[in-house]
Formats: sequence, C-alpha cells, structure tokens
Amino acid sequence: MAGNSKRRGAVRKEGTKKGAVTGSGGQVRRALKGKGPTPPGELRPGHPKQRRAAAQDRRQQKVAGRRHRPGDGETPETVLGRNPVVECLRAGVPATALQVAEGSANDERVTEAIALAANAGISIMEVPRNDLDRISGGALHQGIALQVPAYAYAHPDELLERAAGSRNPALIVALDGVTDPRNLGAVVRSASAFGGHGVVVPQRRAAGMTAVAWRTSAGTAARLPVARATNLTRTLQEYAQAGLMIVGLAADGDVSLDEFDLATGPLVLVTGSEGKGLSRLVKETCDLTVSIPLAARVESLNAAVATGVVLADVARRRRIG
Repeated sequence: MAGNSKRRGAVRKEGTKKGAVTGSGGQVRRALKGKGPTPPGELRPGHPKQRRAAAQDRRQQKVAGRRHRPGDGETPETVLGRNPVVECLRAGVPATALQVAEGSANDERVTEAIALAANAGISIMEVPRNDLDRISGGALHQGIALQVPAYAYAHPDELLERAAGSRNPALIVALDGVTDPRNLGAVVRSASAFGGHGVVVPQRRAAGMTAVAWRTSAGTAARLPVARATNLTRTLQEYAQAGLMIVGLAADGDVSLDEFDLATGPLVLVTGSEGKGLSRLVKETCDLTVSIPLAARVESLNAAVATGVVLADVARRRRIG
C-alpha cells in the first residue's frame, strides 16, 4: 500500500517540506550559458582576418629568426686569471659580472680589473674561493673570474643589408674552417680597419667569437657584425646570386694579387683554414682564387695575416680608383 513501503526513499523524511519551492527546478545543470560578445575576427579561429594575422606572425618570427640570436647555440663563458681578465676588460669585452675571491691578494691587476668593471657598469661580486674553484673546474683562476655572455651572431643576409646602406661596394670576409679564435679576432680587426661590412664563419668546425677572439679584435667586434652560416657553401652561392664576386685565397691561386684588380665591384674574400686551406666545395664555389706573391724562402702566411694583406690592397685600390 502506498506510503507503507519500507524500501529506502519510499517515505519522505520528517521535517522536509513537501511541494514546490522557489528555485530553478533543478534545471540549471542543463541551462545554456551565454557566449558573450562576438570576438573580433582576428581572434576567431578560421576567420579570414585570423588567418591573415597568423600568417603575418609567422613572417615576423621568420624575420626575427634572421636577426641577432644570443649565442646561437653557444653558452656563456668564464675568463679566468688576472692578466686575461684585465685584458678582456681593457678591450671592452661585454661582460655581466666580475667575481673576486674573498681574501685575494689585492695586487695592481685586481685593482685595475675592479676599476675597469666599475667604470663599465659591470656587477662586481666577492665570492668564496671554493665557488671559483667549482666554476673553474680545477683550472688556475688566481682568485678572479669574468662572466662573459654568449656572443650574438648576425645572419649572413644582414651583411648584405649593411653593405647596401654603405657608399662603398660590398666587402665581406668569409672564413672557411679557421679554428684559432685569435685568427678570427685578427680578421675582424682587419676587416673593420679596411672598410669591410662583416665577417662570416661556419657554424661547425670553426672558431667562434669567444672572449679570446673578442680581445684579439681590440674591441672592433662591437662595431663589425660577425655572422654564422649553417652552410658556408650555400651562403657563398647566395652572395654570388646577389651580385658579389667570390674570391678565394690560395697558395696555388689562379692569378697573383699583383695581376688582378679586386677593387672593381662587390666582393667576398674567402680565407681557408690554417693548415688545409680552402675546402673543395668552397673552392669550387669561388669565381677565382688569388695568391699573394711571397719571397722564395717563405711558403705561406698565417690566415689572419694573409687576409689583412689582401684587405689592405683592396682598400688601397678603392681609394685611388
């Protein structure tokens, strides 16, 4: 009989109100929610304006990827030792922090390093000596270390843009497998001195812009861009398509430097590695190769010296031509 069932839920609990009550009737869970105002076309997936905005963002990211990228795969560097630290600071190597061990002998080099760092606005920190021991990995640090951020390389196309904004024909130096950072720094210095628009280095198996290279450049690396090419041969081919003449330096060159005028138009000067010279693919990409006349008892020149000699000759001919 209704109301006499003993099953759970058959009888209303005492104290509960029977009948309709003010409320939603339990329908809120299935109620529709308003979507709010219609968003602009740029934020609506699939809308033509949204597709155009996305395409523009991709183009901007692609261009940004061609610009300076800090380190480009490099890592920050630590310069150790009193003389190297002072030399870097004198050369204006961009640094983020100077670390001096507690209780270090305060000789004239440490005093100069602290003064140079302070004048350059570089953070100066006094740290426990065991911190420098850990950072140096057991290498001799003499109680002082300089933190140098990773170098920000340019894109090879930026050198063309730099040359286009110059009154002189393009003059770019490309290094093919030069592994000594001191040679790289010396080339950057020569290129800057003789009107070059930039230096290109391969991404692999070549020296990068370390603190040593920056120091050797005597600060000119702050004014002359150094670009890193993923594939140097392809980069040289692109330069050739842009109208630049590709000339390689080789001991067995096609012509002597005395016999060929390198100052007539836009030029890329390619220097090979210290031991092997130009690689086969790079040499085949060159329009011609040039040799430097030397005395009979001298077999070859250092890569940086040879590059400086040719750059000086190009600059001289452009001045008088």
